[in-house]
This record gives sequence, structure tokens and C-alpha cells, in this order.
Amino acid sequence: MPPRKRTTDDGDEPVAKRRSSRQAAASMKKADEKDQGSVDKARKAVPSRTKERTAASEKDESKGDVKKTKKVTAATDEKKTPAKKGRQAKAKKEDEEEAKPPPKGGKPAKDDTKSLRAVSEDPDVDSIPTTNPDAPRHDGEWYWLMKAEPESRFENGIDVRFSIDDLRAREKPEGWDGIRAYAARNHMRNMNAGDKAFFYHSNCKEPGIAGVMEIVKEFSEDKSARRPGTPYYDPQSSKDNIRWSLVHVEFRKKFAVPIGLKELRELGKPGGPLENMMMLKQGRLSVSRVSAEEWKALNEIADEKAKEAGLKHEMTKLVK
Repeated sequence: MPPRKRTTDDGDEPVAKRRSSRQAAASMKKADEKDQGSVDKARKAVPSRTKERTAASEKDESKGDVKKTKKVTAATDEKKTPAKKGRQAKAKKEDEEEAKPPPKGGKPAKDDTKSLRAVSEDPDVDSIPTTNPDAPRHDGEWYWLMKAEPESRFENGIDVRFSIDDLRAREKPEGWDGIRAYAARNHMRNMNAGDKAFFYHSNCKEPGIAGVMEIVKEFSEDKSARRPGTPYYDPQSSKDNIRWSLVHVEFRKKFAVPIGLKELRELGKPGGPLENMMMLKQGRLSVSRVSAEEWKALNEIADEKAKEAGLKHEMTKLVK
């Protein structure tokens, strides 16, 4: 059965009848000869000298445009370069200042607080009030135990060591910063000015109670949490979402002979004076409560150890 003829897209009109291959070839040859004749005629109408001048003119004009563009661009760059360099230098300086870690001891340099981000600034210690109206009041002195690491350990490239000797050398109250556990933070928020705390040397060769300090300023924001580059920077902490607090303490006494962890554990056995001591039950807690009975017992033990060694505690004033 012969194939059907192809139709247009709408299918209504048949395609014209196909010519023979000989007729098509003759027709194409005739059209080519006609086109070539038109081209030759046009070439003769334009003198070759004019053609060369036109090409040269186009070439020169093109070069002129390029030079002009470059010159204008260079002038614009010369005009904008000083301001642009100034902006780049300023941005570079700000980036360097923001990335710069605080010096040893966690105290930032004055320029460290300048950056594009809303980082924190440490207020003058004297400007921080002694009491905080948000701190709950309690009758009499409460007692605490607070841990610090006297041997070198690096967090975020910063040595976080801090011993009772470092505290003794401070001329102003020291902010107990870097607490990043909610239970320990909440204990600090319950402290009143005048409370006492044992200074406990932790994470060292001979951990134990090294002496006594006093809380002299109730809790305020630990702004180091908002400063990039600090050992315990917390990106989730902000002015609108204050997550971490600190209290300020002062040195009061360094025991002549520390009370070591092994001895504390012996005293914490059933029937011992430290049987219910929070620090022994929650060993990882860096700030814990100490009962009045435990406080009294430990100070008496420290006095006995000093007497046996023929030594005296180093003190700033008597501790109750």
C-alpha cells in the first residue's frame, strides 16, 4: 500500500507535488549563479582604496575607544582608590580586633570590644553594685564551695588556670566567670554579699580545699559569654538573652595545709561529718552549697592540720 502524502499541521491542505531531482538541481544552480553575480557587481561598485581607508578608520576608532576607556577607568580608580583603601583598612582592622583573643587571665584589651558585632564590655568593677535586687535574700551567712583550676589548661587558645595565689594577688574583687552549667549558675544567683566560700583546687595533681574567699558583689552578667575569642564564649548569649552570671569574690584565707580530696572522701563516708556534702555527691558541679556544720568542721580540720605542721594560715582578716 503506497504511503500517504504528508499534510500541513491542520491536515486540510496537501503539500505541493514533489519535483524531480533533475529539475531541483537545475533550479538551485541557476539561483546560485544569480546570487554570485549580484555579489561581484557590488564589489566592483566600491573602490579598493576606499575600502582600505574604511578598514583603517574603523581600526583607529576602535583603538581610540579602548584607550579612552582605559584612561577614564584609571582616572576613576585613582580618584576612588584612597577612599576604597581606607574602607578596606578599617574593615581589616575591625576583623583583626574581633578575632584577637583576650590577653592571659581573660581580661580583654580596651580595643577588643570594638567590632561590627555587639560584643560585650567589662564594666569597671567599682561600678557594679554590691547587692542585686534580683538576688533572693537569706538570713545570716551561707557557705559555698567553688572550684578553679590552678594548673594550665587551654580553652579556645586561652590558659584558664587560676589559683588561690592568683586571687590573693588581685587588688580588686575578682569576677568568678566562665561558669557554664545552669545548676552552678543558679547557686551563684542565690549568693548574698558577705557569704563565704571554700576555694577548691580542681583538675590538678593534688585537688582539694586551698582556702577561703568572700562574696563581695552579688551576681551580675558574665559578659565574657558574649565576647568571641574568650575561653567559654557562648554564641546563644546576648543582651536580650542573658544566660550566664558571675559573682565577685575577694581572698580571705589560704590554708597552711590544704585539705585533699582523699581526706574529704574519708570524711564523707557514712557517719562522717561530710556524709551529706553536696560536692562529694555531685563531683562535677563547680559551685555547690556547704552546710554550716560542714563549714565549721572543715575549718577546724584545717586549723588542726596547720597546728600539727607548725604553720599559720595566710589571712587578710578573720573569717567567722
